[in-house]
Amino acid sequence: MTIALTAEIDSVTFEQYPSPLGIGIASPRISWKYASGVKDWYQTEYEIEMRELDKGTSQTYSVASESSVLVPWPAPPLKSRQRMQLSIRARSRNGVWTNSLTTEVEAGLLHESDWSSSFVSSSFTQPLGIAKRPYRLRQSFTVQLSKSHKARLYITALGVYESYINGIRIGQDVLSPGWTSYSARLPYQTYDVTSLLREGTNVLSAWVGEGWYSGLLGYQGGSRNIFGNRTGLLAQLEIDGEPVEGDWEWSFGAIISAGIYEGETYDTNLPDASEHSQGEWHKVDILPTPTSKLFSSQSPPIRIIQSVKPVRIITSPSRKIFMDFGQNLAGVVRLVSNPPSNSGSQLIIRHAEVLEHGELGTRPLRFATATDKIVLSDKDISGYHPRFTFHGFRYAEITGWPAISLKDVEAVVFQSSMHRSGTFTCSHALINRLHENAVWSTMANTIGIPSDCPQRDERLGWTGDVCVYSPTMSYLFDASGFLSEWLQDLWHDQRKLKGVVPIFVPDTGTDVSTPEAIWGDAAVLVPHDVYLSSGDLAVLERQFESIKMWLDEGIERNPSTGLWSRDRDQLGDWLAPRAPPETPNMGPTDNLLVADAWLIYSTRTASKISRAIGRIEDATRYETQAKELTEEFYNEYVTTAGRLVSETQTALCLLLCYEIFPPQCKGSLDYRSLFAERLGHLVMKANWLIDTGFAGTPIVLPTLAENGHLSHAYRMLQATECPSWLSPVLLGATTIWERWDSMLADGSINPGEMTSFNHYALGSVASFMHAYIGGLSLLSPGWKTFSIHPRPGGTITSAKTSHQSPYGKIAVEWEIRDGVFQMTVEVPPNCTATVTVPGSQQREVIGSGVRHYSAQYSLPSFPPPPYIPHFAPVRPNEWAA
Repeated sequence: MTIALTAEIDSVTFEQYPSPLGIGIASPRISWKYASGVKDWYQTEYEIEMRELDKGTSQTYSVASESSVLVPWPAPPLKSRQRMQLSIRARSRNGVWTNSLTTEVEAGLLHESDWSSSFVSSSFTQPLGIAKRPYRLRQSFTVQLSKSHKARLYITALGVYESYINGIRIGQDVLSPGWTSYSARLPYQTYDVTSLLREGTNVLSAWVGEGWYSGLLGYQGGSRNIFGNRTGLLAQLEIDGEPVEGDWEWSFGAIISAGIYEGETYDTNLPDASEHSQGEWHKVDILPTPTSKLFSSQSPPIRIIQSVKPVRIITSPSRKIFMDFGQNLAGVVRLVSNPPSNSGSQLIIRHAEVLEHGELGTRPLRFATATDKIVLSDKDISGYHPRFTFHGFRYAEITGWPAISLKDVEAVVFQSSMHRSGTFTCSHALINRLHENAVWSTMANTIGIPSDCPQRDERLGWTGDVCVYSPTMSYLFDASGFLSEWLQDLWHDQRKLKGVVPIFVPDTGTDVSTPEAIWGDAAVLVPHDVYLSSGDLAVLERQFESIKMWLDEGIERNPSTGLWSRDRDQLGDWLAPRAPPETPNMGPTDNLLVADAWLIYSTRTASKISRAIGRIEDATRYETQAKELTEEFYNEYVTTAGRLVSETQTALCLLLCYEIFPPQCKGSLDYRSLFAERLGHLVMKANWLIDTGFAGTPIVLPTLAENGHLSHAYRMLQATECPSWLSPVLLGATTIWERWDSMLADGSINPGEMTSFNHYALGSVASFMHAYIGGLSLLSPGWKTFSIHPRPGGTITSAKTSHQSPYGKIAVEWEIRDGVFQMTVEVPPNCTATVTVPGSQQREVIGSGVRHYSAQYSLPSFPPPPYIPHFAPVRPNEWAA
């Protein structure tokens, strides 16, 4: 007897929540992934058995559907605290059922009336102009526990917190509750603390620090108390659904000061939060109830995601001792060993991303002091790390520990704990390092929000950076919940500015926000990117008013053309290589041309979004508007002979990639061919060195590849002279730099103020690696259908990439050996892939499973000849792997 193969469900999620505990949606949509392996498996029906755990009642729902991502909740809506057990299975076209996977989901506090606790704070009036000293809180209570009791802690803070029960740390999260637009939205966390309670007297305690809520924020010195000047904790402990009663007290403890930019000072002579029986305790103040909405966040909590050991100890020319961790990262230094006991002495740790002429390169930090201090005693503090700060660093200068060794410390890496979803490697070692640099920059700039940098007096949610990078981020990490929550903050802050999208979100209110193309276009393009990667239409529906408000009200337009107003300049192709260090928006491409091209692209995208969510009238309006804007664009920037004003790599890429061609071609001009030919000419003339900034960099390689210049794309990618992607790698970069030349070849830091060594925007090149070298790109939202089409080139002879899609793992691996191209592909159940095999006419549509392909193939001749051989010699090592 032949047994039919069937797929296996291996995970279930609810909405985009990282955990099914304490979700904030009464009717959460359900998704499940399948393990790979079975061939040509398609779902036709699913069955969900739902059992209410507290009552024991159950019901089974059967649905004829191929959907397995974000399917509707079939049962009555959940009530606050309600627990439900789900058993899910599915049937394929051949009638065979999968396994039944059982999981649980539990609602959080869904209504404002569920909260009976109040925000509590210290009664000490802290000075407004300096960093606030963190304080401890404690609440004692006595309980009698049943054998089947359940205990939940619902908790948040105005500021940041760390909580304990009976001296035991609750959860693994750091810098909770994260950073949102606090005036509108304040996330709370839910913890299962059942195992931490004991019969009789218990103590719930916590640290509270200023964090982003009232700490110093912003560049050029920043401001304090932007969101409020009183920090506080809201903690509601419930046993079997009933809140625990108890009086709160507060006390100062071992943390003397803690600021995001400044660092943390810790005095080991004073009691910690876990030492709740020590110290002088006082009655708390009850704070007024904030106007912000409490919600259960779908963004993964910030956590320590890994540790990095130092690789060498350096003694500087000035006799300072540096730990080199070998990797630029965002986090803090943790003491693995106990430092020497010398009561009253200090251990001082200063941080920087680079060394400049052998000394700590701190100038790029600007006003951020990034210094942690520990006052030592005879207390063993091995395992200690700062709680309420983080730094961007590779090097740590350590003073006060003369005999320190490599085993005494480690760096712990902070990140919003998104699941890693994308991988890539190839036969070229420098390109592999470049890809890893993009991954590390993504991790460092996803601590609570999508930020620009993790090290200096900024670390803000710049909208332009994430606008150009969100497709890459969404491939590398499951960023759907992370970005969706941030977009709701964008919509809130945008409303306050009457449609203008702030240049960073959350908006600190410290600068006058003016409408900026690309930065403001994040309101349109980031929701669309989230939708494409996740298949979640609800993101588009939720953000649609934000999209409309930006396009209809936020943009300053020329009334006669509908293009951007000529009365003010734009940031344009920010940080293009030819822009002077002191004026990074003064690149070679006309700033208004860049703005107008992005306006057309965003308007056309808004039309697609409108159609996807059934807003047909809006779809037609934006489609018509995009055509009219394109006509005006050509009147403004393109001559009758097809010459482009401000003709640069960026300008040509914008028109080609975003297909900005007039609806009615003038005469017989073939604009695509004209622009493609001139783009190739400009790239050769520049000796294949990059000439693009924020606007052009994400699209220059794909545009070359899609317009007959694949060899030019590979030569530009493999170039090693500055400016190029590999020139920082050869200078030792382990993250993506803000500038192509943040570090100069002589070991000096670029004199410009915009000189971060950890910005992810230029790392968008990783998308070219995934889609063109690896060969993997989506065809429909959520990766239901996708393309497998590697396009080998350069000197790369093998590559592999994978992506954990909403349906399961997709993978491609190929190699060219002895004139034969060999490829293995993996498609998850319930999906369809279109496979194109290089070097052959083979192209087929396949279902799930693992398949192998081969064809006769030789790499194209490489590199292309220099444009002017006398002035453009090829370095001997330029194409080395």
